[in-house]
Amino acid sequence: MNNDLTKLHRYPFEKLNALKAQVSANTALPHIALSIGEPKHQPPAFVLQNIADNLAKISSYPSTIGILPLRQAIADWATRRFHLAANTLTAENNILPVNGTREALFAFTQAVINRCDDAIVMMPNPFYQIYEGAAVLAGAEPYYLNCLAENNFQPDYDVIPDSIWQRTQVLFICSPGNPTGAITDLETLKKLIALADKHDFIIASDECYSELYFDEDAPPAGLLQACAELGRDDYRRCIVFHSLSKRSNLPGLRSGFVAGDQHIIKPFLQYRTYHGCAMPLHHQYASIEAWNDEQHVKQNRDLYRAKFDAVLDILGDSIDVERPEAGFYLWAKVDSTRFDSDADFAQRLFAEQHITVLPGSYLARTSEAQNPGDYRVRMALVAELDACIDAAQRIKTFLE
Repeated sequence: MNNDLTKLHRYPFEKLNALKAQVSANTALPHIALSIGEPKHQPPAFVLQNIADNLAKISSYPSTIGILPLRQAIADWATRRFHLAANTLTAENNILPVNGTREALFAFTQAVINRCDDAIVMMPNPFYQIYEGAAVLAGAEPYYLNCLAENNFQPDYDVIPDSIWQRTQVLFICSPGNPTGAITDLETLKKLIALADKHDFIIASDECYSELYFDEDAPPAGLLQACAELGRDDYRRCIVFHSLSKRSNLPGLRSGFVAGDQHIIKPFLQYRTYHGCAMPLHHQYASIEAWNDEQHVKQNRDLYRAKFDAVLDILGDSIDVERPEAGFYLWAKVDSTRFDSDADFAQRLFAEQHITVLPGSYLARTSEAQNPGDYRVRMALVAELDACIDAAQRIKTFLE
């Protein structure tokens, strides 16, 4: 067995299940899950119809690189969305379809890390667990960048010494952030690009929440957009990850893409031909339809706005929580005078109100003598509006 498997932490939801198993839930109330970021809105009917229309293609092996019409649809979407110069992000050289960003983030790390003893993979803290697991199994050391309220839940890149930057091979950023919803602005992205040039590392930007925002006139910026503003049309050292799971309520389609520097995309494609992860053809054709339509995405944002408005209105002053900049999570602060920990809050809420939330400390690691998730809980507003309102009312009752 790979010795590095012993270095992996238990996945947050395994820890959550163990926590809940210690108590009995109030089954007089229906269970409401606010723990997993799995969209529950209806997927677009035209996408489902396209899958049905193309089911016969299941009889053919798909190619790892994906069909050209899908790559072109992705290139066109990204060019429009992030204001890229025409014909700089090309279907031929800069795009790879993937089976959702989770597997792509993991595989990408295995492909690009040079397995030397001092390799570092930087990541925000708290973070999506795949960043850490991928780094460990690629033989690199995770380096945690604390995202704290006093810094608007952004890492302080200025305090990182050159000795650490010089060991860095990949910097993961997540914007909008999971679980904080914080958006990395264009100036910060440009600063990171300059650091990548200076110290020769790859920026891997996880942007799977980029289409869930509140102001229709101010969508979150992306890493490729920062490249475009710098006139960096080769997207050197920059890679982005996008998905239809959140954007289009299609988590089961397992459809996303990786895009950016062709000198990274090309060897990553070679890795993937051995990895055996080609997207089924009927999923590819359905994905074309999803990337080509924005109306269903706007309707999706409208649904989230309604839920955030209703839930935050109900919770009021009952708990310390604010509307995030983007995404579908609330990153609520737990009162340390009333609860022993964020896990204590989550366990008692489950027992008394049959609501599942995720303890924030399960999503982070202790770094610089603190765990940025301590006394925080993540609430995913993914259920339908009525269920989110019911959950908010029960949380208010629980707290008051």
